[in-house]
Amino acid sequence: MKKRASLPDTNFILRYLLRDNEAHFAEAAAYFENVRIGKESALISESVLVECLYVLTKHFQVPRIEASAGLGGILLYKGVVNTDRDVLTKALSLFAESRLDPVDCILVQRNALEGHTVRTFDKALISRIAAT
Repeated sequence: MKKRASLPDTNFILRYLLRDNEAHFAEAAAYFENVRIGKESALISESVLVECLYVLTKHFQVPRIEASAGLGGILLYKGVVNTDRDVLTKALSLFAESRLDPVDCILVQRNALEGHTVRTFDKALISRIAAT
């Protein structure tokens, strides 16, 4: 039986990106190095990605562009098995360059890349979708 991908949670990813607890960082770094080279598989949940952005930018005051770059870099690792990797990486780029919240960025990209219709009353979101 093929080993399934692991699901790193928000805390695990944050310890890796922030390096604020050396013991946790060491474990996370070893894991993510294996994911980077494809020795281990990871599935990064959309909800975990959004929570990471929220915690990084709101709690730790990490600039949007840096938070997006760190998470986007992880999504490019060889062992990441997300089928929606393009949507998520483009959503992270949009998050870095706009004032939209992370969920709206994902909706914009699902519309642009997958053709899904977004139903919303949010004028900023409507405007951004119209611009793509």
